Amino acid sequence: MLKIFNTLTGKKEKFIPICSNQVNIYVCGVTVYDLCHIGHGRTFIVFDMIVRYLRFSGYKVNYIRNITDIDDKIIRHAYNNNETCQDLTNRMINAMHHDFDSLNILRPNHEPRVTCYINNIIEFICNLFAKGHAYVSCRGDVMFDVSSFKNYGILSSNKFAMKEINVCMQSTNIDKKRNAMDFVLWKMSKKDEPKWYSPWGSGRPGWHIECSTMHYIFLGKKIDIHGGGSDLKFPHHENELAQSMCAHDGFYVNVWVHSGMIVVNQKKMSKSFNNFLTIRDLLKLYDPETVRFFLLSTHYRKLVQYDINSFRRARLVLQKLYIALRDTDINAVPYGGENFVSEFVSKMNDDFNIPGVYSVLFNIAHEINCLKIKRSPNIHGMAATLRYLGNILGLLYYDSEYFLQNIFIQSDDLITTILNLIKYRDDARKNKQWLLADEIRDKLVRMGVILEDRSNETTWRFNNIKIKIN
Repeated sequence: MLKIFNTLTGKKEKFIPICSNQVNIYVCGVTVYDLCHIGHGRTFIVFDMIVRYLRFSGYKVNYIRNITDIDDKIIRHAYNNNETCQDLTNRMINAMHHDFDSLNILRPNHEPRVTCYINNIIEFICNLFAKGHAYVSCRGDVMFDVSSFKNYGILSSNKFAMKEINVCMQSTNIDKKRNAMDFVLWKMSKKDEPKWYSPWGSGRPGWHIECSTMHYIFLGKKIDIHGGGSDLKFPHHENELAQSMCAHDGFYVNVWVHSGMIVVNQKKMSKSFNNFLTIRDLLKLYDPETVRFFLLSTHYRKLVQYDINSFRRARLVLQKLYIALRDTDINAVPYGGENFVSEFVSKMNDDFNIPGVYSVLFNIAHEINCLKIKRSPNIHGMAATLRYLGNILGLLYYDSEYFLQNIFIQSDDLITTILNLIKYRDDARKNKQWLLADEIRDKLVRMGVILEDRSNETTWRFNNIKIKIN
């Protein structure tokens, strides 16, 4: 039986869906003000893996992933770009779909945009008012009254919530609300900002109320799994839980699932920290399957330690699976690997233990290589088993020859070309061939590479991840 770690209880629990053959999942989606980075890729590849496995296990999965298409950052970026918020968000949604499709992330059943459900959000807030959980602040914003919910902090731990309360108590904005931790349900709009009419004045919804409304509309008062990145646990999911429990008079999520973040030099990969790498730029360096393979390789609840060589190492490991599949019939039916399939299921049922599953895949690859030495006719059936199990994870979808002769070699060629050009430029600079050095730099810029010269080293980057040249 499948066991999943529940953030709310802090332990693995037997997964028993509300309806015996159906699973409802809600995952907080992207705020679409810029291109998605690989931290987004990590989160949504994890939940794509979970959805795929649940469907493999026989469940009918209703997967909802919202889109936040109105937000302070969206307004700011649209203004800076001299475009409307709608034009910006439409463009970023198309880019997100392109990037996620490239990573073989399946589309959710529904992908609601916040701006399409403003009236529903207003209705939800009215319900909170009627039950005594909301008020209008002296500045006109509608706030959630945290003191009206005695279990506030239950998801992220009350101790952690109290620490945040102490921080908020020092804020200069405390005068606009009753309690330090009260949060916005409806925000009054400033001049020239997008706005919608409400009983409290023209404005727009707060971040947390959006998700409470979305999953209520599409999944009802109770859902099986609510997920997102671990960075959303507090305050977003804590606040969302408070709103929904107050609106619906009780617990509404069976299992809270949080995926570990990507960290760079001990810091979360984030646009806020300016240490991110977009999916689009990463795919200039590595093929999509290598990226997916790496982002799944660490247990979904753990932090992913990133450096630029992570994907190169992952590609070399993935190559071994494709070497095992070489010279096998891609149309063969899985045969002879029943024990491996059972072990695969056992690992996945243990809180989606992908590192353990990868071990199973490599054991199958080893078995295939042994069968090749023996010239056994069972090679093709065993190879089909490897493909079958890999496909459950969204992997091993290339023809082996195509991957080994095209994808693998081309990715290596790009990095080798970049490194050779940088060395060629360094030599030109040492010889004071400044014009040649400038021409090489211009060529690298056209390839999307940015160089930074320092006294003793050159770094290069796609976007904001820097790589030292030794």
